Amino acid sequence: MTYPPDRTWEGADAYEAFMGRWSRPLARKFLEWLQPPRSAHWLEVGCGTGALTSAIFDRCEPASVVACDPSAQFLEHARSQVSDDRASFVVAGAENLPRREGGFDAVVSGLVLNFLPDPAQVVTSIRQRLRTGGTFAAYVWDYSEGMEFLRAFWEEAIAADPQAAARAEHLGFPICRPPALVSLLETAGFAQAQVGSLEIPTDFADFDDYWEPFLRGTGTGPSFVTNLDPPSRERLRDRLKRRLEPGADGRIRLKARAWAVRGSAV
Repeated sequence: MTYPPDRTWEGADAYEAFMGRWSRPLARKFLEWLQPPRSAHWLEVGCGTGALTSAIFDRCEPASVVACDPSAQFLEHARSQVSDDRASFVVAGAENLPRREGGFDAVVSGLVLNFLPDPAQVVTSIRQRLRTGGTFAAYVWDYSEGMEFLRAFWEEAIAADPQAAARAEHLGFPICRPPALVSLLETAGFAQAQVGSLEIPTDFADFDDYWEPFLRGTGTGPSFVTNLDPPSRERLRDRLKRRLEPGADGRIRLKARAWAVRGSAV
C-alpha cells in the first residue's frame, strides 16, 4: 500500500484533541526549566493554538509578546486563549519573522523545529531578531524514545504493515536529540547552548480517549489512520486496544518526554 502525504496541521480543534492537551502542561514545564526574567519582550515562533503563549502570560509577567504562526486558523484559536493588551498575533512563517527595534529579549519556539524544512536557516534568522545577550530557547518531543503513546501506535501500525515505517515519527526527526539541538544553536552562533529534559504524564480516561483523536486527520498519525481502508483501520484499533492495558480504574497511564535547548545571542 502507498500512503499519501500528511495533511497540513490545519485543524485547531483536532490538534487540541490530539496534541494540544499535552502541549499545555509541557509549555509550563518548559518555562519552569527556562526561568526567564520578568518584563521581557518576547517573540514566539510557531505559536500554534497558543499553549506556550498562554503560559508566558500566566507565569512570566512579560512586557510584550509577539506570537506568530503561518496558520491563520491556529492563530485565531491562540488569540481566543489570550486576552491581554501586551499580546499581538501575526500571521507569519519562519521565513518572515517579525522584528523589534533594539531586538527581542527572548525568542522561543515550542514543538516546531523538527517540522521546518531548514531549521538551521531559521535559527540563524532568530539570532538576528535578538538583542545582544538575549535568549533563544525551544523544545521538541523526544520522538525516538520518549513518546510512549505515539511509539505504541507506530509499532502496531508497522507490525500490521511494514510500509508504515516510512511515516513513523520515532524512526525520523534526527533533530529531536540533544547533540543535534546543541549543534544547531552553536552553528548559528549562539553561546552557552544547553539541553534539558521535560517529562509529563499522558493519561487517557479510557481507550476511546486514546483512539478518537487519531480519527480526526490532523497530524502524522491521524492522517495515516484516516487514509486506511476501514478493515485495516479496525485491525489497527484492535491491536492497540490489546496492547494498551488500562489500570483498575480504566485509565491508560503513559509518559511523554521532550528535549529543551537554550542559548545566548552574542
